[in-house]
Amino acid sequence: MLVNAYGAHAGDQPLQPLQITRRAPGAHDVQIDIAFCGICHSDLHQVRAEWQGTQFPCVPGHEIVGRVAAVGVHVHGFRPGDLVGIGCIVDSCKHCADCEDGLENYCDGMIGTYNFPTPDAPGWTLGGYSQQIVVHERYVLRIRHPEEQLAAVAPLLCAGITTYSPLRHWNVGPGKKVGVVGIGGLGHMGIKLAHALGAHVVAFTTSDAKREAALQLGADEVVVSRNAEEMAAHAKSFDLILNTVAAPHNLDAFLVLLKRDGTMTLVGAPATPHDSPNVFNLIMKRRTLSGSMIGGIAETQEMLDFCAEHGIVADIELVRADQINDSYERMLKGDVKYRFVIDNATLAG
Repeated sequence: MLVNAYGAHAGDQPLQPLQITRRAPGAHDVQIDIAFCGICHSDLHQVRAEWQGTQFPCVPGHEIVGRVAAVGVHVHGFRPGDLVGIGCIVDSCKHCADCEDGLENYCDGMIGTYNFPTPDAPGWTLGGYSQQIVVHERYVLRIRHPEEQLAAVAPLLCAGITTYSPLRHWNVGPGKKVGVVGIGGLGHMGIKLAHALGAHVVAFTTSDAKREAALQLGADEVVVSRNAEEMAAHAKSFDLILNTVAAPHNLDAFLVLLKRDGTMTLVGAPATPHDSPNVFNLIMKRRTLSGSMIGGIAETQEMLDFCAEHGIVADIELVRADQINDSYERMLKGDVKYRFVIDNATLAG
C-alpha cells in the first residue's frame, strides 16, 4: 500500500514529501499507524550521507510510537488499538548467540529501521517519518505510559535505550557515582535515568548557562568541563561516565576522573573520530574505555516499563512535517530542549 512519508533523494537535498510502499501484514507482522516519530541525530548523519552507505530515497526515523492497525493471523501478543513502539531494530537473524541472549542490537544480521537491506520495495528499510509501518511482532514494543504522554515517549526508543543499556550493564544504582557528559537529546535522558536508578549524578557541560536545567533534570551536581578547578575536584571518583557527545573531543579530560576500575562508555557517534586517548590514563588505574549501542528488544521493553513506572519521558518540542529541515538545522546548533518529535498526522498535508 502507498503511504505518505518525508525523505530525501540525495545527501545534499532537503527532505521533502514523498510516497512509499508498505507490505501487507504477514502471518507474524504487526501493522502500525504511526502517531509520532522522534528526530535523532543519527537521522541527520544518515540522510545527509555523512555516514557511508546511505541509499536513496532515504526515509529516516527509528523512534516510532503509534497504534496497532492490524495483526497477522499468528500474532497473539498484540491486537488493534494497542499503543506500541518501534525502535532501531526491525529484524535480525534470530538464532545467533547475540539474538539468543536477547541482544539483537549486536547481531551481525541486525536490520535497522531504515537504510538496511529488506525484500520490501525499494530494497532497503524505510523509517518512521511516514504514516505507517509493518514489522514482525518480535520487534514491536508495548507502551504503558498514558496516551497523553505518547509523543514524549517516542525518543525513549533510541535516546532512552541508548543511555539505559550501559547504565544497567554497569550496574548503576545507589552508592554509584555517575557522570553524564553532554546535556542534549541523549544526555538529558542519561541524567533522568541514572537519577531514577538511585545513583549520584554529575552532569558535565561546556556552558554555565545549563547548570539549572541539569539540576532540574535530576543531576546532583553540575561541572563546567572548561573549568579546570571544577574538573580537578572530581579526579579519580567516578564509577561510570556516560559520554553522550556526538562530536570529537578530549577523552583524556574525563578518563582521569574515573576511579580505579572505572569505565567511560561512549554512546555519542561523531561523524569523524576522536583523537586516541593517552594509554597511561587507562593502564595506571585499570580504567576501561568502552562503547555501547542501543539495546536488545527485551532490554528496550524493560526500559519502557521502568520509565512508565517512574513517570519518565523525554523533554520534547513537537514539530510538523514541513518543519523537519528547519529542525535539523536547529539540532546542529543545539537549539532544542531536548528532542524534536514529528507529529505524523501532518504528513497527510
